[in-house]
Amino acid sequence: MTSALMAPLAGGLHPMVAGLGAFGKDPWWLVGIKTLLNFVVLVLLTLFNIWWERRVVARMQHRIGPNVNGPFGLLQSLADGVKLALKEDIIPTAADKVVFLLAPVIAVIPAFVTFSVIPFGPVVDLPFSDISTPLQLTDMPVAVLFVMAIASIGIYGIVLGGWSSGSTYSLLGGLRSSAQMISYEVAMGLALVAVFLYAGSMSTSEIVAAQDQYWFGLILFPSFVIYTISMVGETNRAPFDLPEAEGELVGGFHTEYSSLKFALFFLAEYVNMATVSALATTLFLGGWHAPWGIVNIWPGANEGYWPLLWFFGKVLFFIFIFIWLRGSLPRLRYDQFMAFGWKRLIPVSLLWIVAVAAIRSVSLSNGIPRSTLLIGLGVLAVLFLVLFFVGDTGTDEDEAGTREEPPAPARAGSFPVPPMPEGGAVRGAARPLSFGTPTLRESPMHRTSAAGEEI
Repeated sequence: MTSALMAPLAGGLHPMVAGLGAFGKDPWWLVGIKTLLNFVVLVLLTLFNIWWERRVVARMQHRIGPNVNGPFGLLQSLADGVKLALKEDIIPTAADKVVFLLAPVIAVIPAFVTFSVIPFGPVVDLPFSDISTPLQLTDMPVAVLFVMAIASIGIYGIVLGGWSSGSTYSLLGGLRSSAQMISYEVAMGLALVAVFLYAGSMSTSEIVAAQDQYWFGLILFPSFVIYTISMVGETNRAPFDLPEAEGELVGGFHTEYSSLKFALFFLAEYVNMATVSALATTLFLGGWHAPWGIVNIWPGANEGYWPLLWFFGKVLFFIFIFIWLRGSLPRLRYDQFMAFGWKRLIPVSLLWIVAVAAIRSVSLSNGIPRSTLLIGLGVLAVLFLVLFFVGDTGTDEDEAGTREEPPAPARAGSFPVPPMPEGGAVRGAARPLSFGTPTLRESPMHRTSAAGEEI
């Protein structure tokens, strides 16, 4: 089956597409330049994304946003970064100083390393030389698994940052963040299996080459939706920013951090946003390929350095989705968020993988007509929607709530505990409050005197 999957891919590679054989041949100085450009691009993209987020959310709230430092306020992010670096660096007395200092570094380095296997464009000719090189630092047969493995290391930085602070609030934030990121990494990894089945490879450059005719975001739309939801939870962004719930955890795992160390956590979050957006672009939206219709009008749209424009345009589209969600949706409750990941996304991902594997196998063997496959896809789509939107009945909790338990005896000198609601604990949203309309005599504006006369 693997050879059958790889056959159409190997025969359909564009001459300018970078296969695995194009890597490992660059001179050392070119590798250094690519590494430096990766770093510079991510830092500049972070500065731009912070400014863009503040401007977009300001427009959503009918405000102006940053508009003083630089043209259109573009240098505001740089000014904030310099301000953070110059602030007083405070280390709590109860902190484990070595781990406290290493945690932000552990969080930010994997965010940069994962970008090394992202393809920015095809094979290009360097100006003023006879060297041809792919617009990608490196690639490997298991590049997507490499991204998932390196990204999981960033969780250690968050957990160690919360633990080493010597604060209960920071520890709770670190544990909450680790549980959240691990849970949604499972759903994210399962969403990528369908891409591997259709592309026949885990190499990022070959996955982009397999989308030369059609994007996987359309034919694997459920995987695309699951990945999009998972990447928001993976990056701890609103409405899934539970580790940073100000009202509950006073800032989360980085409560005790200040100055440059806090800036590193902030940098890691925005670089991770760019990384998951670039990975979504590579796996589901054709990577650096031009959108449909442009190639028919302009045959050279996918050649030279023009694919950089299409790639960063798609990445900024996903960044806008992050910003749009933050400005539109309220934060979820933590138990609802975790239940959504484990009871919705992961089961649906498993069901979809089985369906894609069966359909892919049948389509390669030509054993079932295409109309039958489409009907099966429709049935699976209906099941997907039912499993995705239908909630638990909560019968166990309701039955447990109806059982009457004798109240615990109050201890001498203890603080009085308010009674539980009738029928036990309430699951879900609180019951709506109803207020009666006051009559004329009950209104505070129409009080009466002791003699009964209206004041």
